[in-house]
Amino acid sequence: MTSAERNSQRLDVICVIPARGGSKGLPRKNVRALAGHPLIAYPIAGARASGVCDAIFVTTDDEEIASEARRYGADVPFLRPVDLAEDLTTTEATLQHAICAYESHVGHKASIAVFLTATDIFRQPSWIAAAVGMLRERPELESVFAAHSVHKNFWRRGEDGELERILPWMRNYSSRQIRQRIWREDTGLTCASRAELWRAERRIGDRVEIIENDRSETSIDIHEEIDLVLAEAAVGWLRENAPERAPVDPGAYL
Repeated sequence: MTSAERNSQRLDVICVIPARGGSKGLPRKNVRALAGHPLIAYPIAGARASGVCDAIFVTTDDEEIASEARRYGADVPFLRPVDLAEDLTTTEATLQHAICAYESHVGHKASIAVFLTATDIFRQPSWIAAAVGMLRERPELESVFAAHSVHKNFWRRGEDGELERILPWMRNYSSRQIRQRIWREDTGLTCASRAELWRAERRIGDRVEIIENDRSETSIDIHEEIDLVLAEAAVGWLRENAPERAPVDPGAYL
């Protein structure tokens, strides 16, 4: 039974997982095996475990990815147009098409849209539930997303070509424990937004809140062979030593 069939009478929260067939850095990455399951299975399992998604839709141009996604419980009623699965296709354009096409297919409109990726697997289902919960409880918010706390200094080249610190306070060096923090967007781990933003081809609004984490494993974003090796090792270590931090086992949903 698909997610759409389980929730055929309502569509308040839609989870969209983009997964195109083409990949140059790691060919066929979305169906590559990690700890016995294809990558595409991990965001599906996380969304299902969160308990807040009325529909889980995988948008893909690839029949094999679609088949694997359905096997793990996602809905894939149609394939994405080829011209929206190219190297330079933006995530925003993909999400706009996905939500509009899926809503037209099921005949309902969502109020909240959740974005997850198959290349970021070290998410907690509670982050998805928290993001959706904050949007429901705080109408002033447009988006809630996972963010990694960073204490490092960052530099950029100015218009004159000279290197400069991104923020003035980065001139002051101190222990990382007491340094001012900035946050890196990790929307592939969890991002929930008002659905109307996606329809307007915007992933994130301006009035936001974050779900902060400082877990080193969340920096593993799988786009090359070495990333897959690191992720495999991390999953094994977490399951043995810190199971509360391990990603949901997709095998639970077969």
